[in-house]
Amino acid sequence: DVVRQQSQVRQSIGLVFQDPSLDERLSGLQNLRFHALVYNVPASVREKRIEEMLTMVELWDRRKSEVRAYSGGMKRRLELARGLLHYPKVLFLDEPTLGLDPQTRNRIWEYILKLRQREGTTIFLTTHYMDEAEKADRIAIIDHGKLVAIDTPESLKTSVSKDIISVRTGDDDRAAEEIRLRYQIEARRDSNGLTFEIASGEEFLPNFIRELGTQILSVSLRRPITALPIGEALEILPLAGSTSLELTII
Repeated sequence: DVVRQQSQVRQSIGLVFQDPSLDERLSGLQNLRFHALVYNVPASVREKRIEEMLTMVELWDRRKSEVRAYSGGMKRRLELARGLLHYPKVLFLDEPTLGLDPQTRNRIWEYILKLRQREGTTIFLTTHYMDEAEKADRIAIIDHGKLVAIDTPESLKTSVSKDIISVRTGDDDRAAEEIRLRYQIEARRDSNGLTFEIASGEEFLPNFIRELGTQILSVSLRRPITALPIGEALEILPLAGSTSLELTII
């Protein structure tokens, strides 16, 4: 009960802020010991839990160093360890990889996924990057403070943009007419052949190749862009794709 059991509720929640909130004059070990006292981690397991968390984020060898001597990535990893120290049931991460280099960013994500599997913790995470968001079970998109969409990654990508199929045939005019009659789709024509959009292109393509009466010279499937900030991805998705699967038929 969040009203009558406020202390217990707070102890069941872990939080990693976007901006650093460590005491840089203390060592990594001292920061975690202080946090353990604040959150009433039992003395019988306190030191073992601290060692476990520091080992997980690969900071055990630097536990006695002052935090001000840590790199940005090391500080982020220490904050992650601190957020998990008191066995929270729910962990909130506010842009945990902001400003980190790619190598450190990937390492942070290794820890996050390991935590979810090993600790059984529910994780709420904010990010501007679609490749990070795709790792979640469910994604909520907020625009100007309003929730505009919430669903699984695959469902959201499908709703934002359809797959794009490009095909070259022995007779594009005939193929375009067949596509219109058989699938009720108007294919666009250009110098490279025919292009049209379809939901679940991966499922559609084998049947399309098998059923089209016109000889197919080549066909490609392009999928939505996912490695851009959410705002850019939502603007670009209907226009292009980031990956291409090319199949040439001889």
